[in-house]
Amino acid sequence: LDVLLFDRSARRAQLTPAGAELLRAGQYLLDELDAVAQRVKRVATGWEPQFTIAADAIIARATLFELCEAFYAEGAPTRLKLRAETLTGTQEALHSGQADLALGIASDLMHPADVQTAPLGTLEFVFAVAPHHPLAGVGHKLSEDDRRAHRVVAVADSTQRGRGATHNIAPGQDVFTVPTMQHKLEAQLRGIGAGFLPLPLAQPYIDAGRLVVKDVQQPDRTIRLTYAWHQPRNSRDTGRALRWWLDRLLHPTTRHALLHNHHQS
Repeated sequence: LDVLLFDRSARRAQLTPAGAELLRAGQYLLDELDAVAQRVKRVATGWEPQFTIAADAIIARATLFELCEAFYAEGAPTRLKLRAETLTGTQEALHSGQADLALGIASDLMHPADVQTAPLGTLEFVFAVAPHHPLAGVGHKLSEDDRRAHRVVAVADSTQRGRGATHNIAPGQDVFTVPTMQHKLEAQLRGIGAGFLPLPLAQPYIDAGRLVVKDVQQPDRTIRLTYAWHQPRNSRDTGRALRWWLDRLLHPTTRHALLHNHHQS
């Protein structure tokens, strides 16, 4: 290292600050090396070293964290990593290899051959505004011109390629762009703007009178969603962490909760 590790000016050699740091860091490295060795032995049993989940903004965080708790209770050596994504960014995280499992992808999106999908469920969206928003008092079904005259709140697409997707934004409309669905909800509760919200997320605020649902001149907005994962069709080599999550997603109650239990304590 070409640094002074011991001070020998006194009768008894003492560590210099640099020497003390080397001792501290060396112990850390030894502990880390031992931990890595133990993890390698456990990973050899079929568990992935790390498992990354890309969860779209519409996924209920409470249920997702309950699943994470249950996974850790298995005592698996796999390290979980969650990615918060939105719209095409959720699909992109999976396709680019940055995620092993993606939750909440629109069912009409295309995937490469090594990506498998399964239905997650359907989700209804409603156009909602705060009671003090100008659109709250409109008595007729809202036309696109009615909505264009007021600011819309939109969650930004998390894609790293291009401009991403947008939905229900009229040409020339003022847009307040936010990073998550929770930010969008907060903005609409404050009357900063209007827009479509997942009904399960908005329902408690509708019941409490903090949001008003308005009829709009367009078909009901219900979207079909899937979950997707990497696995070539002719391959049976599935890691144990992926198998654990896919097994849980086979349960209809789990899939329903991931889309509807936004306010579970």
